[in-house]
Parts: sequence; C-alpha cells; structure tokens
Amino acid sequence: MDLPLIIGLLSAALLFPLALVSFAYIRLICRRNAPSRGGRESPTDPELGKEPEAAKGDGDVALRRFRWAEVESLTGNFAPAAVIGEGGFSTVYLACLAPDASPAAFKLQRPSERLHRAFRQELDVLIRLRHPYIVRLLGYCDDREGGVLVFEYVPNGSLHEKLHGDGGGAVLPWARRMAIAYQLAQALDYLHDGCDLQIVHGDVKASNVLLDERLEPKLCDFGSTRVGFSAAVLPRAAHPMLGSPGYVDPHYLRSGTVSKKNDIYSFGVLLLELITGSEAFDSAAERMLTAAVGPALRDPCARAGELVDRRLARAYDAAEVAAAASMAAACVGDNPSLRPSMAEVVRLLAQGASSSISAVSLASDGKADV
Repeated sequence: MDLPLIIGLLSAALLFPLALVSFAYIRLICRRNAPSRGGRESPTDPELGKEPEAAKGDGDVALRRFRWAEVESLTGNFAPAAVIGEGGFSTVYLACLAPDASPAAFKLQRPSERLHRAFRQELDVLIRLRHPYIVRLLGYCDDREGGVLVFEYVPNGSLHEKLHGDGGGAVLPWARRMAIAYQLAQALDYLHDGCDLQIVHGDVKASNVLLDERLEPKLCDFGSTRVGFSAAVLPRAAHPMLGSPGYVDPHYLRSGTVSKKNDIYSFGVLLLELITGSEAFDSAAERMLTAAVGPALRDPCARAGELVDRRLARAYDAAEVAAAASMAAACVGDNPSLRPSMAEVVRLLAQGASSSISAVSLASDGKADV
C-alpha cells in the first residue's frame, strides 16, 4: 500500500482545526481588502469571455478570473494561519472576497508542468458543473504554473472527519448518513449521465466529500476525472492511477479499464463506511473494509446487525441498514457489469431509506430535529 499517501491524508485531516484560528486571521485581511462604501471596484477583466473554456460555467454563470497579485493579497501572502487543508500536491487557504467578505477556499496547486495540466483539466471540468451536491467553482487564476482554483467555502469539514474524528464531536446520526448517501448518489448520477459530458470522478472517498452548514454533502477534488466516454483502457504510464487505498476498484487495478463502474465501486465502499463507521482502509492492520465485512455482505439482510456502527447504539432503522448493506454489496461486486448504475442507486436508496431521507428533509426545512 502507498504509505506516504495514507500519511498525507491523515495529515490533511489533522490540519482542519486550524480553520478556527485561520478564520479570525482572514477576517482581518478581509477588512483590509474590502472596498470602502462608495469606492470603485476593480474593473472587469477584459479577457473574461474570450476563453469559453474558462470564462463561463453551466448556465452562462460567469467565473471570476483572479490575478496573481489579488491571490497573494487575499491570502495574506499565503500566510500559514490561512491554511485550512493540505495534500500531496496542493494547499488550501481560507480567504474572504469583496464586496461582502464572503469566505472562499483558494486551492493552490504545486508548480510543475504535470500538475499544471491537471489544473487545466480540473478547471475545464468544473466550469461545466452546477449541482447542489458538488462544490461550486467561483473563479480561478492561471497566471503562474500550477494555478489556483477558488471554491465556495464549505464550513463543516469532510465526511471523513465527521465519521472518523478523534471522538470529540457527536456521532453522525443514522438518518443523516442515509441522506448524505442519497445526496451524494445524486451528484454522481449527474456526473455520469446528467451533464453535457460523461464524467468519471475517479477518486470518490470520504475525505473528498465536504459538509456544509446543513450537513449536506459537496463532492470535491476533480483532479482525477476522466471525461467524455463510458469506458476505456488507458495506459498507466500516461495516466496516473485512479482512486485511493480502500476505495479503488479491483477490476480497474487488474485491467486498467476506466469506467463509471469505478465510481460505483468507490461509492459502495463509502456506503459501507456510513453503515459501519469504520474506515475504508485500516493502515495499522493494512486491511480493507471490504475484506473485513466480506462475510456479512454475502447475506446482508440476515447479518445487517453485524455491520451497523456500534456507536449508534440502537438509534437506527434495521430495515434501512439491510437495504443499504444490500446496495453496498451490489456496488462492490467483483463483476462491473453486474453493478447498478448510479441512477439505479438513487432510485433504490430513495425506496430503501425513505424514512431517514424524509426526516432529514423535514429537519432541513425547520420542521423536525434529526
């Protein structure tokens, strides 16, 4: 297993608490950079609209093109106090945008020719996407090699942190888990068949699912996407490996075939995480979740009680656990052709977890508590 990658992911998770300190620091920067009332805003970039691949999003929503000097100013010259996340190839800074001081996340890519190509690919994908459960791109900066992507700020960290944190927070309730699974399935269905291109995300995992103030998911990190086809065999020398330990489709590892079924496998692992509360890959034991729960998945309806997160005590719907476990088993099946489509996953989750999804929907409308 790729131990440096595992360590990198754990390090990124540990950095998130710094956001509380960072936000106060960034507020100071915002006050300094915000235009005075009645002051003149920066002129519109004349190049916006001249690059159709990077000026308009889906539905003709204009994206803001930042200059490097703006990025430096907004992030306090990339101040360490502004860092809210860090991975192997990028650093994320919290900043505030004028004129209303709304928070935004600036993802700074490491400078290299290969990573700049990945930046252009991610940008070209993100400008096409508008979905409530996909993190929204607000702008970009391509003045320097590497590049910067500017996203809406999603305040509640990642699903990985919420499920596998240090125990200081409340346990994520069962109903909320099923609502997140259902909403994330809708986002993936949109990528696969609902937008103008067929898109394989390529790295579906709990740390790539952010949670907003309503604990609704926002799928992020489109640096591994493959676009415009339903399946293809790609030479690994020319294309970095898709996926992360514990989530990657074994069929892809064997054959090199990239398809929507890779995402469906990864979603099945994520659904198992939501059911069990266990991580997709146990680095200490070097054991994958799919292997640990494999025997129970052979008869998920009869053995659902063995799978459910013990921290939930009895605060869950047994029938929904059985339905979700059956769905996860179908998604992680060895034969990709027998796995359901994301449209089928959406439909079956809506049926099998209808009580939880309805309860969360009512709570979001302020009519009930979950």
